[in-house]
Amino acid sequence: MSSLSRELVFLILQFLDEEKFKETVHKLEQESGFFFNMKYFEEKVLAGEWEEVEKYLSGITKVDDNRYSMKIFFEIRKQKYLEALDRQDKAKAVEILLKDLKVFSTFNEDLYKEITQLLTLGNFRENEQLSKYGDTKTARSIMLIELKKLLEANPLFREKLVFPNLKSSRLRTLINQSLNWQHQLCKNPRPNPDIKSLFTDHTCIPPNGVLPSTPVNLPAAAVAKPTTFTSLGAHGPFPPTAAAANANAFGGWTANAAASSSVQAAVVAAPSLPVPSNQVAILKRPITPPATLGMVDYQNTDHEQLMKRLRPSQSVEEVTYSTARQQPSWSLDDLPRTVAFTMHQGSAVASMDFHPSHRTLLLVGSVNGEITLYEVGMREQLVSKSFKIWDIAACSLSFQASHVKDAPISVSRVAWSPDGHFMGAAFTKHLIHLYAYPGSNDLRQLLEVDAHVGGVNDLAFAHLNKQLCVVTCGDDKLIKVWDLAGRKLYSFEGHEAPVFSICPHQKESIQFIFSTAIDGKIKAWLYDNVGSRVDYDAPGRWCTTMLYSADRSRLFSCGTSKEGDTFLVEWNESEGTIKRTYTGFRKKSAGVVQFDTTQNRILAVGEDNQIKFWDMDNINILTSTDAEGGLPSLPRLRFNKEGNLLAVSTAENGFKILATAAGLRSLRVGEPSSFEALKSSVEPAAIKVSGSSAVANVTPVNCKVERSSPVRPSAVLNGVNPMSKSMEKPRTLADVTDKTKPWQLAEIVDPVQCRLVTMPDSTDTGNKVARLLYTNSGVGILALGSNGIQKLWKWVHNEQNPSGKATANVVPLHWQPNSGLLMTNDTSGVNLEEAVPCIALSKNDSYVMSASGGKVSLFNMMTFKVMTTFMPPPPASTFLAFHPQDNNVIAVGMEDSTIHIYNVRVDEVKSKLKSHQKHVTGLAFSTNLNILVSSGADAQLCVWSIDSWEKRKSVPLQMPTGMAPAGDTRVQFHSNQIRLLVSHETQLAIYDASKMDRICQWIPHDALSAPISYAAYSCNSQLVYTSFCDGNIGVFNADSLRLRCRIAPSAYLSQAVLNGSQAVYPLVVAAHPQEPHQFAVGLTNGSVKVIEPSESEGKWGESPPVDNGMLNGRTGSSLTTSNHASDQLGDSISDTGNLIRETPIGAASPFARLPYGETFFNNATGRCSNGLLMIDYFALAAGLPFLNPYKNSDANFEHGANFAVAGSTALSTQVLANKNILSPVTNSSLHVQLHWMRTHFHSICHNNRDCVEKLKNSLFMVGEIGGNDYNYALFQGKSIEEVKSMVHDVVGAIKNTVRKVIHYGAVRMIVPGNFPIDSLPAFLAHVYIPGLDIVVDPCAAILVLLVTGLVCGNQGAGRYLGFKTGWAGYEHPIGYFPFGIDGMLAGSATVFFAYTGFYLVASTAEEGKNPQQDLPLGIGAALSIYCMLYMLVFVVIVGLVPYYAMDPDTPISSAFASHGMPWAVPSSLQLEKASMDRK
Repeated sequence: MSSLSRELVFLILQFLDEEKFKETVHKLEQESGFFFNMKYFEEKVLAGEWEEVEKYLSGITKVDDNRYSMKIFFEIRKQKYLEALDRQDKAKAVEILLKDLKVFSTFNEDLYKEITQLLTLGNFRENEQLSKYGDTKTARSIMLIELKKLLEANPLFREKLVFPNLKSSRLRTLINQSLNWQHQLCKNPRPNPDIKSLFTDHTCIPPNGVLPSTPVNLPAAAVAKPTTFTSLGAHGPFPPTAAAANANAFGGWTANAAASSSVQAAVVAAPSLPVPSNQVAILKRPITPPATLGMVDYQNTDHEQLMKRLRPSQSVEEVTYSTARQQPSWSLDDLPRTVAFTMHQGSAVASMDFHPSHRTLLLVGSVNGEITLYEVGMREQLVSKSFKIWDIAACSLSFQASHVKDAPISVSRVAWSPDGHFMGAAFTKHLIHLYAYPGSNDLRQLLEVDAHVGGVNDLAFAHLNKQLCVVTCGDDKLIKVWDLAGRKLYSFEGHEAPVFSICPHQKESIQFIFSTAIDGKIKAWLYDNVGSRVDYDAPGRWCTTMLYSADRSRLFSCGTSKEGDTFLVEWNESEGTIKRTYTGFRKKSAGVVQFDTTQNRILAVGEDNQIKFWDMDNINILTSTDAEGGLPSLPRLRFNKEGNLLAVSTAENGFKILATAAGLRSLRVGEPSSFEALKSSVEPAAIKVSGSSAVANVTPVNCKVERSSPVRPSAVLNGVNPMSKSMEKPRTLADVTDKTKPWQLAEIVDPVQCRLVTMPDSTDTGNKVARLLYTNSGVGILALGSNGIQKLWKWVHNEQNPSGKATANVVPLHWQPNSGLLMTNDTSGVNLEEAVPCIALSKNDSYVMSASGGKVSLFNMMTFKVMTTFMPPPPASTFLAFHPQDNNVIAVGMEDSTIHIYNVRVDEVKSKLKSHQKHVTGLAFSTNLNILVSSGADAQLCVWSIDSWEKRKSVPLQMPTGMAPAGDTRVQFHSNQIRLLVSHETQLAIYDASKMDRICQWIPHDALSAPISYAAYSCNSQLVYTSFCDGNIGVFNADSLRLRCRIAPSAYLSQAVLNGSQAVYPLVVAAHPQEPHQFAVGLTNGSVKVIEPSESEGKWGESPPVDNGMLNGRTGSSLTTSNHASDQLGDSISDTGNLIRETPIGAASPFARLPYGETFFNNATGRCSNGLLMIDYFALAAGLPFLNPYKNSDANFEHGANFAVAGSTALSTQVLANKNILSPVTNSSLHVQLHWMRTHFHSICHNNRDCVEKLKNSLFMVGEIGGNDYNYALFQGKSIEEVKSMVHDVVGAIKNTVRKVIHYGAVRMIVPGNFPIDSLPAFLAHVYIPGLDIVVDPCAAILVLLVTGLVCGNQGAGRYLGFKTGWAGYEHPIGYFPFGIDGMLAGSATVFFAYTGFYLVASTAEEGKNPQQDLPLGIGAALSIYCMLYMLVFVVIVGLVPYYAMDPDTPISSAFASHGMPWAVPSSLQLEKASMDRK
């Protein structure tokens, strides 16, 4: 066997050992003869397993190989012979003598005769040479010492007693490297390849990139042949030991998800960062010119390793490729070259940065240290912060000593955080300043840090493990990471010159930082304090800046050499080589050139008193502009997120704004100076805004220049009076045609403008609706009247309402149990006029808790029976809220202004909180912040810690002038658990609950000037529904409190009610838990109404525009005039987000949170994938936006809609139910989706002919669907034959749907097929037993039989010992029942309550065909059998060893061991472990 084959055996041995295949390991050791495991040999010798000992030896030597081998076998067989004699087993001794020892007679006949004579002795110890033979255990130990000496002396065992020193999981490393190589040879490598088999060579499917990759022919220099692959450490700065590093090890220059070359590598997400410093080796090794640096990492879930792989290539500085990426068509008009205006700053501009979501908000840092915030859309300076030291005493002594009062300190860098809530400024001496941006014309001082010795050269924000932090670098050659409290998290040391720039980045879950120094060195760092993983020379070997493209897939750098040569290059991340070098720099530069990127296609560089532009895929300069003159030789520049505005510094201490046509429209030139402040929050990456304009899905941009977050409407704050600023060369927009429709407030004044349904039996003029709730499932509404009676209305699932959810299209039923009971609160001795009703519903809708001035009553929602009452007055309860993590704990606001934390299970008040001056009117929990916020009739907000129930803060509401701080105040958390909605009769307000800072406020005025009666967030927290005491209802944008729709009383009240003597208006508002545009109101006349927008509108007005009806520089377009592009029906293979919006099950599913959607969208969209779907690729190929889910009522459906729902079936739930098949995920079958499609078409088409015209060029996809019909059937016990009988029905349902879609006007249609579901291992592993009509999992059945056999075997062995020893355990003076009845009950109770598997009974019941019959029989039979077996085992064990002498942790195994039966110990230990696991 070759040496490589021998080494492969060792790798397999290591793998088997790591995977715990112990018997197989030793079998391979014995058969291969490459390694002799001394430890295993010792175990077998001491256990007396002589046959196994000789068998294991035979892998390397035989008896007659040499004298050492002969001596080894003789000693073993002699010991076996003596042990038989010692047991007086003469027959066995004779057998050993003739069979095993006879072979030695030919070599020493006298010795054999002497051994034979031992049979004649009564005790072989009578032989003089054996007189010192002790017990068996001692004799084996003495013999083992001799055997070790013989083995070590035996030449056949040389180099076989020591296992090679291998890094852990070496075989996995080699496999990963092989897959790496195969993957790099793919035409379409992906960033996260799905390796499903090692049996065949790995191939790639098209990548999930933003743009489809174009196949290319690889030049010979680009890829080395596999045969030349050498060790890891030979080609780059990574040591060989890194190959087995933890998954947190740095992944190198990570792979490009959408690169133009097919030569790329992939990086698998590391589980978490940072990692302990001892897990990754350090090796700093500069290489010039750059060699390869690419690597592929395939994640292994068993060991969680990130394997490193470097690929060799030619020693060249540039690698070119024959085919470039195909880009969407565009023109020079898309470049911002038109000068819109010029602003004077007063000092030379050093750094600029546009706000990540407000495209016209520009931050400017100056040479004089001033920081200025501009609203360039208004040409206004909003904020100006001159440099000053906030706290000189907190600064370092070195800074204090060097600081001179009038010494100039300049800004070196300004930057926004990715969410736009914070900004940072780095200065040329020591300091960084962090500001919070609350959305108004203000920057609030947050933090001052003495960050570096000398200048701070760069600053950037990064999210480290979802925590926002600040990264800085400076003249002290260090890179440092700080949290927002000023704590230093990391300090990276390794540069030999001042660090010039930094570029934090994240690829998958690997977070790292690129840094460049003024000596031209490029290094990369993981957040682990281990050291740099990369050490390369930048082109020019001087000051260089690195940036990523907007989609994070392409890496660029721009730098200048000391000689003044400028280098703009794109890097091939997977290779660590320069992919292309851009040309067009015409002269030597006397400084460092600045550059920026935008739109995933444009590069811009300030050089030679110009701005030069390049197409990313073309090395030749595209065009240039001098911006009408006045630029410095090396102008600073910065794009806004959309790339339609470009800020450029001027030579006269100011800056110019260059714009495209769309950018000019966004600037609102010529309008009066006014500023409406912005406040954005972290939301999904795409929202529907203003008209049918849409914001494209944009991923976070690059390390420090372009960050993306949703474009938001501006918030309205009272009292804003921004300054004005002089301008040069104002331009008009007469030549720019804006066809967008001006935004108007939606006014709903007539019933025909909305959908409305009134709850039956609800009107009662003497009973006001005091509290109103939707059930959490969304199928019912619960109202608590001022008379203490609760009413429940439910919607029925039928053809009119296939979802069974609350809707204004169907009248619900007033639901009561058959007993006719009413849910009536305790009102004995209560004045209902003064009582404050309160109510809370459990998460599962099983019970409701309420009070109306009396005791708190707990009602069963099915029977309406009172389960219990508690907390009798005084004081009376005024507000109830369930603890979000424990339904047994409730917070109860009291009439005496206290808050009781009450545990229902133990009927005990755990804590009493006191801070308010009047009764409590609102309670809201935030699990994210771990707080409880309370509000009271004293207009105060209090914040309490959930852990300690201590008060953290108290905040008074800002009341209008002259008004006392009084009146009911209510609170509700945003879905992000950070923003807090506060409503009072005088105002609406949004607070940041983490600091209790008010973000924005709305005061009743104009058409909505009456006092506010109630307010509530919509289910998606995008809207705020607000009712007023004059009957009006306002719908506000939740992020800015800007009014988007007013619903007049005439829209939902009859004329008779309006003309009546009693004023009728909503007292309470409730938002549907899944439908964001549906809400219900409870009125003063006792009636309850559900209100929805008209089907034609589908939503409550349009979002108020940021800029004259335009967002993101895009104009609106009408749905009725646009071409429909595509629509899709289907299941999880097609769903783009309907399931997570349809039901709580969907909202709680894994698809509603990361890592789903993390790679491409940077947030969970509801796709059951981390990548793209089939329909997404069609959209990319057609240059269209991705299809929005139909259930997203805020979405833009101009180009079509996605109706697919994950988990849906082709057959309706009713048809499946008739076949005894349950659809557990959703009721939205293909029939329901078709209904949605028909409704959608009715909303966009005037008539059938119009629909045919709109849809004639559309692509329709029906499916993939039908797979879940078979999945549910198979998982619920149906046989393959039964499932096959369903095929006709499933295909028929799909066929009927296709016909109907064609009838609607479809011409182009795709109907994907299903997977071979019946061939999946999950189904093939089950065995159907026809006679018993059951499905059995063979593996589980075998496991049960093995455990049962184990129990029986131990019981039998113990019984044998018991009779042999006389049951010594029962011979003790205190009798058979030493602890009495009490002791027995106490022990039984301990065992019972230690069992935690009761939930298994419920889950098992869900899977049974007839659980009422089968479950009791199964449980009873299983418990009876195991109870009998366990009782027998412990009766025997207690008889073997007295109870007081037992080892409490291992009673069975220790009992056998003490009686000389070590062979029974391993099985006993397994039995004990199984018993503990059951407990």
